[in-house]
Amino acid sequence: MVVEVEAFGGAVKQVVNLKRFGSRLNHILLLFNDDTKRLDLPKKSTKRSKEDVKKREKQVRKCSKSRWCRCFRVCCPPELCESDEDIARSCEDDAEGNSIRNHGTEISLNLNIIQEQEDSNWDRPRAFCAVRRPPIFTVGFDMPMKELKALLLKEEVHQLLLTAPAGCGKTTLVQMLCQDEKIKGMFANNILFVNVSKTPNVKVIVQNLFSYKGIKPTYQIQSDEDAICQLPQMLSHIGPSPILLILDDVWLGSEFLLEKFKFNIPNYKILVTSRTAFPRFKHTYNLKQLNDVDAMTLFCHSAFLQDESSYIPEEDIKKIVRGCGGFPLVLKMIGGSLCGQHAVVWHSRLLKWSDGHFFFNSDTELLPHIQKSLEFPDDKIIIKECFMDLGSFYAEQRISAAILIDMWAELYELDEDGIHAIANLQELTIRNLVNLEMTRKDASEVKSYYNEDFVTQHNILRELTLHQSSQEPIGQRKRLIMNISGTNLPKWWMEQKKQPINARLLSISTDESFLGSWCNIQAPKVEVLVLNFQTKNYTLPEFVEKANELKVLIVSNCGFFHVEIKNFQLLWSLPNLKRIRLEKISISSLCKTLVPLKSLRKISLFMCNIGTAFENCTIQGSYALPNLKEINIEYCNDLVELPVGLCDIVYLKKLCITNCHKLFILPKGIGKLVNLEVLRIRSCTDLSELPESIRSLHKLSILDISDCLSISKLPKYIGELCNLKVLNVKGCLRLCNPLPESTIDLKQLMIVVCDEERAKLWEPIKDVLTKLNIEVATKYINLNWLLK
Repeated sequence: MVVEVEAFGGAVKQVVNLKRFGSRLNHILLLFNDDTKRLDLPKKSTKRSKEDVKKREKQVRKCSKSRWCRCFRVCCPPELCESDEDIARSCEDDAEGNSIRNHGTEISLNLNIIQEQEDSNWDRPRAFCAVRRPPIFTVGFDMPMKELKALLLKEEVHQLLLTAPAGCGKTTLVQMLCQDEKIKGMFANNILFVNVSKTPNVKVIVQNLFSYKGIKPTYQIQSDEDAICQLPQMLSHIGPSPILLILDDVWLGSEFLLEKFKFNIPNYKILVTSRTAFPRFKHTYNLKQLNDVDAMTLFCHSAFLQDESSYIPEEDIKKIVRGCGGFPLVLKMIGGSLCGQHAVVWHSRLLKWSDGHFFFNSDTELLPHIQKSLEFPDDKIIIKECFMDLGSFYAEQRISAAILIDMWAELYELDEDGIHAIANLQELTIRNLVNLEMTRKDASEVKSYYNEDFVTQHNILRELTLHQSSQEPIGQRKRLIMNISGTNLPKWWMEQKKQPINARLLSISTDESFLGSWCNIQAPKVEVLVLNFQTKNYTLPEFVEKANELKVLIVSNCGFFHVEIKNFQLLWSLPNLKRIRLEKISISSLCKTLVPLKSLRKISLFMCNIGTAFENCTIQGSYALPNLKEINIEYCNDLVELPVGLCDIVYLKKLCITNCHKLFILPKGIGKLVNLEVLRIRSCTDLSELPESIRSLHKLSILDISDCLSISKLPKYIGELCNLKVLNVKGCLRLCNPLPESTIDLKQLMIVVCDEERAKLWEPIKDVLTKLNIEVATKYINLNWLLK
């Protein structure tokens, strides 16, 4: 009898489902018939959903005429019940795809009204904790789902983090995972889905979980503490079957939920999705953006180009897809906004985007979604400013961490060693806003050497920085970022007369067609100037001469060949210029017009042509650079001999020469650099020895000759380096001779970094040098330079 009652109860429920579903179909068809005409909806954008609705309508009519339906008025096949949610989602997808137009928003609103009317009697908490079905059309998730499933099912994995930037499809991947037969077979009805969002309410979450499982709490839940105390009761009740708790969209600052929901229950797993890569997680899966093929497939599907794409130029489609950067959300929304549009509209949109307008101007729903990633508490506002500064460089460009250290030391008064700058980059990496690639470091380098580290930023996130920076009037922006193509200078630049710009950071990027014709602007408050170019010749803009507040100048040649720079003499009059970085520049052109830079404290040369340029200088280095404290020379392959004049810059504290493989000798006069504290000669494979005059560097605390393969012995009087604390000889494979006798005088020596073979040379004197710690380095081959 109980079975009959239960069957009858299920029948009544199916009657309700059938009536509700039929009613919904009628409402939706009326919407399509009315709104398509009244709001001029694109036919192709509604075709698929309308066909699905008609198909399900036939199923409802067939079901209503069946014998069982006439007897009990019940007959709702499982596939028809499942179609209920699919139809709603399909229509929502189409409405979302056309959300850029007002009528899309209206249809979406109408559908929401129907949903609320029809679902008013539903048990909302039960629906809240159920996993929604994934979108009808997905692409590019097969391999991520396979990898995520394998990781989740490992016995040792109890908490797993799925992380990626906004719009990458984290929730979609979880929805697909929960539809997998093996996952459903393992966890059955014990998959609990909680959308955490920005401001989670623990009490409400736990109440919903109890309601979802149809379990009554022991006593009324009145606080978060009550909720956490009673949650194990519910979890134990639904066990011992495996339990999967999904915490979706966990924000930075809400990770405390993981600790609250951790319980020592067998077969209990927690899967967290977040834009933040929380370091506390032992097991993490990083979801990547779609590859080019999958991105094209998703975009064409969203724009309905599968069958009739001939009227849209293929090159236009490829450019738009590349601009979307593999973000499923962006591809879907941009594709939907272009659906059914004429080819002229597509081309017009492309022109606008290339002319400084952004994706975010084209889709009103996209910006708020991505913009959530930039919400920082007041005490971390500088980290947000650092993120915004990254828009000064090309998208996907490998930005040297040393550049950012220079910029932020002046803009935000961060330390010159870069410790705080790297900490900020780590925070941005955790938030999935940048990718920080750090070379493997020895203990002696962790807090001091970042020249080989770099940062990359996704083009969509760079678009976000540009969009945010463009919201204020030109004259009021604190950072002004310009992209110039050919002779197309910004209108405001051409029109500017006496109105100055007040930006502290000015970035100007020009392409290979730029003709070098500058207009004179007034930039009296610019402290950091970034110049990115691709032409074969380059002239510094004349306004630089009057940029009296300029502290950092970064000139980056993004082309293939080394370039000569003209107008370098304009810098002589700048009283506050402290840091210059030149990338892929012919230095000989500078030496012809070298002028005194008396405030300059640091100069960095990256992949520059140096040769014998300094030998032809018209003035001595000590006069031209009297206050220079630091020199960095990296990947300058034609550097054979270090200029003798460099030894006259007596205030120099740091000298770093890295990956200059043809450098074979250092000047004998290097001993005159009596204030030198750090000497790094790294990966200079032809350098065979250090000059004996190095004994005079009594302030030297770090000596790094790692990976100098040709050095076979240390200087005879190395013991006179009375302040030496760190010696790095890692990778000096020919260093086989016994240590000099004076080595025992290195009383301050604390760290020696070497390989296992070289470590044996130091064992005999460890009893004498009581502070000494020998660090055996692991073998590590760094090929990052191949990508520069």
